[in-house]
Amino acid sequence: MTVCTTAGGDDLQALRDRLWTTVTRRDEFAAADLILAALDDGMHPETALLDVIAPVQMKVGAEWAANRLSVAQEHAASAIAERVVAALAHRTTIRAVPRLGRVTVACVEQEWHVLPARLLAEVLTLRGWQVDFLGAQVPTAHLVSHLHDSGADVVALSSSLPTRLPAAHGAIAACQSVGVPVLVGGAAFGADGRYARLLGANAWAPDARTAARQLADGIPEPDLAAGRLQVDDLPHLADQEYTLVARSRGQLVKQVLTDLEQRFPAMAAYTDQQREHTAEDISHLVEFLTVALYTDDDDLLTTFVTWTADVLTARHVPARSLHPALDVLKTELKDFPRSIRLLERALVALDGNLAATGRNPGALT
Repeated sequence: MTVCTTAGGDDLQALRDRLWTTVTRRDEFAAADLILAALDDGMHPETALLDVIAPVQMKVGAEWAANRLSVAQEHAASAIAERVVAALAHRTTIRAVPRLGRVTVACVEQEWHVLPARLLAEVLTLRGWQVDFLGAQVPTAHLVSHLHDSGADVVALSSSLPTRLPAAHGAIAACQSVGVPVLVGGAAFGADGRYARLLGANAWAPDARTAARQLADGIPEPDLAAGRLQVDDLPHLADQEYTLVARSRGQLVKQVLTDLEQRFPAMAAYTDQQREHTAEDISHLVEFLTVALYTDDDDLLTTFVTWTADVLTARHVPARSLHPALDVLKTELKDFPRSIRLLERALVALDGNLAATGRNPGALT
């Protein structure tokens, strides 16, 4: 199949289908050959990155959530995607001479989903930026040290998981404090960029092409005279709920597990692996509660709870088991009004999700 520079929708879909087949078969060399052959046939490398590789990787995540790919298959497919991007990047004929300035691209601390940042780094390189790509999980102190050494004009920060928003906030403030503006992107910041605005980023982009355009147009420089503190940005943090709940996260997870065993008799038959997965789910639940407290945003918790209900159902685990977990957290956090509000709204969203999908939101019998 010949794929021209401006490949049509049918050609792109055919190429995506073929790439999907290679990555799910864990055939790294066939996947790389497929993309490199498309480049030889005239496809622009940016098209290969954003209209072929990126959608296939999104499908990998969706298929994992639907329990049609195992965790191992998901990891293998993601690793292959990264190596295919590297193979594309090493094609010397597609590299542009830097002319637009210097940009540092990095994932925030604790963020391991690196592919979105890598795709942006390659797109910016193609468009003529000198790019310092720092990769996944970059500690904020190391990022700031790099900015001092590199003289970057702007930072592009990526985060996929909302639970990394507190770390993102610290990184944004730290970069701005040394006079470097920050553009953020990734699913963590919301489909509409609401958390980018909340955390004071200089700009937000929903995708790599938009980010490249915004960077070319220029990102406003930070106001060093503002001298803001994080609690000034987010006045609700003054009640200390976020800090206290975050510090007690381990204890909360243990308490929920103990109470679940009493309220949900089916757990007696769980295998060790099922118990481990249950503990992970509860830990994620508490993590999302803490970040919802940080942002004071109900949607962060309700969206996670309903998404988890769907994932559990796909894995043949009763989604209604989330109900007692939320109830236990309400009991444990009865003296924290914002926590209670968030948990009550999550319970309402969960019941609505169970009812809408024909799953009984009632008793656990």
